[in-house]
Amino acid sequence: MLGWSLTPRRKFRIETERMVLRLPAHQDFRQWTGLRAASASFLMPWEPTWSTDHLTRRSFTNRVHWASRAAVQGTALPLFLTLRGDDTLLGAITLDQIRRGPAQAATIGYWIGQPHARQGYMREAIRAVVHHAFTEMNLSRIEAACLPENAASRGVLERSGFKYEGVAQSYLQINGRWRNHVLYANLRMDRRGRTDAG
Repeated sequence: MLGWSLTPRRKFRIETERMVLRLPAHQDFRQWTGLRAASASFLMPWEPTWSTDHLTRRSFTNRVHWASRAAVQGTALPLFLTLRGDDTLLGAITLDQIRRGPAQAATIGYWIGQPHARQGYMREAIRAVVHHAFTEMNLSRIEAACLPENAASRGVLERSGFKYEGVAQSYLQINGRWRNHVLYANLRMDRRGRTDAG
């Protein structure tokens, strides 16, 4: 398969041992805004500055529309992490900047609500999304970036098969300042560091 996108009527899901990863829906607003608000001090040091309307229904509606449009067009795959059974929202993961042609690459970004951190959910989600990207979307390279001091994010990437590639200077504005980021990548046919390469 050279390309991949959703049809408008297709309900997309990736299931893991404990979670269902799915597109955001309008009915998720209360859970999303509640989790983001309760986790604000936990998330803000690692994210771009939140807009003044970040937690509003209008902003969330725009987010849902963007997610649906991006998935149908095959440019991004924005997914909510929900618990199997009761659909509790845990966080989100996005496969973004999907590039076709000779690149066959994308970037991955994620966040987890503070009450659900350090329980292995994000590692489970990253592995599932990377597997889907490699096997169903025919991508070859998944990239990720995080702040150098974000030990939790670096650890989950490394435990999920990503390898350190270097530092990007002034990569993103985080919490109102241009910040350097460490870069990681996961390759479908990864032979880096192996001695049996022919």
